[in-house]
Amino acid sequence: MKIKVGDNVKILAGKDRGKTGMVTKTLKKEDRVVVEGINVVKRHMKPNQMNQNGGIVELNAPIHVSNVKKIETTSEKTKKAKKD
Repeated sequence: MKIKVGDNVKILAGKDRGKTGMVTKTLKKEDRVVVEGINVVKRHMKPNQMNQNGGIVELNAPIHVSNVKKIETTSEKTKKAKKD
């Protein structure tokens, strides 16, 4: 997998197509990535020690790596051009 944590990516397919975000977690065995603010789902949680109140919680669900494309920032492009 060429996408790593901290990379900026653009979503190519799905309900969030065209949006951009930063990768917060990679799941290499499943070929999936979690992108900040993308594929947000709501989960009904029971109260527990971590979440005292429970209720409806919004989580970022993983998206398949084939549906994202790495975006290179301008600073990386200029560094590559200077090296040549």
